[in-house]
Amino acid sequence: MAALLHRLLTAFCQTHDRKILVKLTKRTHFRSSPSTSVRSGDQDGCDAHQQTSGQALLSRRRRWLSPLDRISSLLPPDVLGPEVMQLRQEQDGEATIHQEPDEEHLEETKAPSSQEKGQRSPTLPGESVLTFGELLMAEHRKKQVHFRKMFQLQSGARLQSSWGVIPHNELAGRPAGRFLKTNTGVPIFFHRPSLEDYVLNMKRGPVIAYPKDAAAMLLMMDVTEGDCVLESGSGSGALALFLSRAVGSRGSVLSVELREDHHTRAVLNYERWRTSWALRRGHEWPDNVDFHISDLCSASALLAGRGFHSVALDLINPHLVLATVLPHLLPGGVCAVYLANVTQVIDLLEGLRCAALPLLCERIVEVPVRDWVVAPALQKDRHFCTRKAPDPDGNLRQEAKALDQADSDDDDLSPAFGSVPYIARPHPEQMSHTAFLVKLRKCVR
Repeated sequence: MAALLHRLLTAFCQTHDRKILVKLTKRTHFRSSPSTSVRSGDQDGCDAHQQTSGQALLSRRRRWLSPLDRISSLLPPDVLGPEVMQLRQEQDGEATIHQEPDEEHLEETKAPSSQEKGQRSPTLPGESVLTFGELLMAEHRKKQVHFRKMFQLQSGARLQSSWGVIPHNELAGRPAGRFLKTNTGVPIFFHRPSLEDYVLNMKRGPVIAYPKDAAAMLLMMDVTEGDCVLESGSGSGALALFLSRAVGSRGSVLSVELREDHHTRAVLNYERWRTSWALRRGHEWPDNVDFHISDLCSASALLAGRGFHSVALDLINPHLVLATVLPHLLPGGVCAVYLANVTQVIDLLEGLRCAALPLLCERIVEVPVRDWVVAPALQKDRHFCTRKAPDPDGNLRQEAKALDQADSDDDDLSPAFGSVPYIARPHPEQMSHTAFLVKLRKCVR
């Protein structure tokens, strides 16, 4: 049977011109481009010659098979004539030439550019674009802040306000600190919240320790990286976040709360900030706060074997827990107490006197903060006011002429530097009293 097929193939090749057969094969079964046809086939022919018969068969299955290919694929290579083998090698080489551009094209389509993904490459070292899941602050202001909201960036969500709507997808992939206009044309400023912004705008159960008071308490306690700090009264988790940042990854904070609902809220706020920080900076916020539900008056087992560089108390009756806490405070350490009214301050000092505890009351302070409004003075027609120099000679006509020329100028031209007066007054919305801060230091008697 093999000899019969060999004779048929030999007769077929002898009766037909070899060149015509090659041209017909190229025209009907291979679609080559001008750019690939000019490529040299010497190296490709060598590569095809080195392939095994099985690899050649797999490569031929990727295209339509001619009658010659169908018959010759059934025969072993040693029984085929030299002309048939040469024709097969040339066909395999041409197929390799035509396959190479397709593979390169596939490799190019597998790597889409950053613009197709909707992301922009950062322009500064350490800069990162906004990603879904992190927290953002939205603000709209003229002289004063008319709109402020903290929200989480989510795919498909929208920021809704009385000033208009902005889809969250328009923010993702863009740098922070930019203005975007709502559907009504109102510009909204977007930026990542600082820890102060987060504490003031996060969900809360009890009243938080305001940033101004928390900063003063950190200075009182002289908290540094690596310290071990005890906090009693987790509240909404505001002070725990400030302490966590102060002690760093080498320190630790033990936060004790009596009420379970306050404890749950503090843990949620703490974890929400850590999640947003990891998306924002690319590394995790230190997990250095240990929250517990317990009464500090009877928490001797919880404090056993621990020593604290400083203690922060935010309780109604702090003088009742001092006897339990004081043995675990290092000598010379500071206990900062957060009290809402002066009656609690008096009760604390009276408790220290009666219990004869080794504590010195160094300071009792209140931290006031007054915001100011400083802006250029404007007339009723929204033009800038101008400073008027004294006129000792009484030449009022020249002054009036100068004012007329100034009014006739283009409104877009701003006055020269130092020619516009400013107004400065306290902000109408002031933060009232928040707390008294008492600084107690442990002494050795």
